[in-house]
Amino acid sequence: MGDPIFRYGLLAYYMVFVGVLFVARSIIVRKRTGVNPLVLPKEGEVALYVARGLQAVSAGGASVVLAIGLVPFDVLGALPALRSQAVFIVGCAMLGASLVLMAVAQAQMGASWRIGIDREHPTALVERGLFAMSRNPIFLALRANLLGLVLVYPAAATLALLVAAEIFIQLQVRLEEGYLSTLHGERYEAYRRRVRRWL
Repeated sequence: MGDPIFRYGLLAYYMVFVGVLFVARSIIVRKRTGVNPLVLPKEGEVALYVARGLQAVSAGGASVVLAIGLVPFDVLGALPALRSQAVFIVGCAMLGASLVLMAVAQAQMGASWRIGIDREHPTALVERGLFAMSRNPIFLALRANLLGLVLVYPAAATLALLVAAEIFIQLQVRLEEGYLSTLHGERYEAYRRRVRRWL
């Protein structure tokens, strides 16, 4: 875990993760629809504060990943109780699976993919593929990814990142559910009854 090759590899993994799943996906959706998929809430909305919280968590995540690549393990508050080969392997599997899960879910969302709630450009309700098993497969993948990070690099910093992200993800999901219920009405309510929020 303290091996420089591992630390640089983890840094490279997250560069690919962000580049493919957020930057490239945003460019694809914008070219396909002409709509910027990054949606910032208006002033005064509760969603604005949740969005700012998620932005702060994202910035914190980038800082933690950079620190992993640049500073010794103990500097980030090592958690020795979680350090084992078995835990490390499970964490690596979660990192790999979460990347694939998120990429597939984003592809299945197609032009409906957004970062935030887009009230100006209503999107179709996606119910097929992974969305037939979970109403939030992208957020589920993100949660699995952050847990995987804690398992491969057990430290106070990665654990704090996981906890902070969990709080804001749960808030964001509930805001999105309220919006989708208003937008799609009974169709969304039927979907909500049929498919679980997570699994």
